[in-house]
Amino acid sequence: MKRMNRGILTAISAIGIAQALKIVTHKRVSGEWDVKQIATTGGMPSSHSAGVSALTAYMAANKGTRHTETALATVFGVIVMYDAQGIRRHTGEIAKLVNELEDEFANLSGEFPSFEFVEKEKELKELLGHQPAEVLSGAVLGIGLGLLSAKLENK
Repeated sequence: MKRMNRGILTAISAIGIAQALKIVTHKRVSGEWDVKQIATTGGMPSSHSAGVSALTAYMAANKGTRHTETALATVFGVIVMYDAQGIRRHTGEIAKLVNELEDEFANLSGEFPSFEFVEKEKELKELLGHQPAEVLSGAVLGIGLGLLSAKLENK
C-alpha cells in the first residue's frame, strides 16, 4: 500500500493544528470556549501561514533550499501569507464598516417613518483575514512542524 505524500500530510496537519489552536486562543481572548472556532477564517494563528510554511520548511529540509520544489513552495507561500494579512484582512474591515453603516440606517429608519429600509437577515462576515502577528505565528508554527516532519522521516 502506498503512503500519502509526506509534504501534503505535513501541510494538512499544520493547518489542522493551527485551526485547533484557534479554540484555545479564542478562550484566552474572550474567556469562553467555542469549538466553532475550528472552522473559522481569520484569528490566531493563521492556518494558511502554518500550512504553506510547513510545506516549505519540509521541502527545504528534504530537498535543499536550491531545489525547484522548495522555490515553488516558498513563492506560493509568500503569496498566500501576503493575501491573508493584506487583501482578506482589508475585506473584513470593509465588511465591518458596511455592517455598522447598516445599523445606522436601521436606527434612522425608526426616526423617519417615510424612509423605507429593509435590514439584511445576516451581517457580512468580518473576520476574514489576519493581523501580521497572526500570520507570523502561523508561519513559526508551520516551520517548526515542517522541520519536525522532515526530521522524523529521515530517522
